[in-house]
Amino acid sequence: MKVHHLNCGSMRPPATPGGLICHVLLIEHPDGLMLVDTGFGLADIATPSRIGRARPLIRPDLRAEETAIHQVRKLGHAPSEVRDIVLTHGDSDHTGGLADFPAADVHLSAAESEAIRHPRTFGERGRYVPAQRSHGPRLVEHHPERGDTWHGFAAATEIRPGVLLIHLPGHTRGHAAVAVDTGSGWILHAGDAFYHRGQVGGDGRVPRSLLTMETLVAYDRSAVTGNHARLAALWSANRPDLTLVNAHDPELLRRAQERIH
Repeated sequence: MKVHHLNCGSMRPPATPGGLICHVLLIEHPDGLMLVDTGFGLADIATPSRIGRARPLIRPDLRAEETAIHQVRKLGHAPSEVRDIVLTHGDSDHTGGLADFPAADVHLSAAESEAIRHPRTFGERGRYVPAQRSHGPRLVEHHPERGDTWHGFAAATEIRPGVLLIHLPGHTRGHAAVAVDTGSGWILHAGDAFYHRGQVGGDGRVPRSLLTMETLVAYDRSAVTGNHARLAALWSANRPDLTLVNAHDPELLRRAQERIH
């Protein structure tokens, strides 16, 4: 399977040199195109308030050429070819483009679906913006916590052949990572399980602003710390057949784009 690494939303939070990006995977799967997360969408550009109360903190650029729908078309595909979207979680910088692909099935963990539909805490009520789902997406729930182990992770479930949803809560109640078997190796998209490569590999100094942001928005801070340790072990193994990326580190996006999948 061919995988494209896209930036679907540049952000400029304070005291974050180089800013942040929204790392989205476009997978040319035998069953049709798949997206892992969506970044921001055209509706966010038209109505920035639908991003929610995080907008003044993350300070998104909101450029039409960065949207997933624009980049899908630029690669020669019709938006209708995107049949599946896999969400690591439901924050608006991961779901803003859902409305641009209304015919796609939206896959996520059942725990995250429950949190989105029935937020329990002040933090959940603020992060899951109803406007992001006003087009009525078809949510397909999965239970990765009941699945098999995958390379040291406790549980994972297959969504489509070669595409796995991995149980990795902490950032949100039902946060998950997504693993993709390209045929020549694996890509592991860890979502927001870590913000900066320095948190798992000591590769670069972690801006204090990101550490503060991560702590403030975490659903379960102890689980976030545990996820860092688990991903650090995977990083230190330095496997040539595995590309580890996350949602927001621009350097990891750059490195992934230089590799051939």
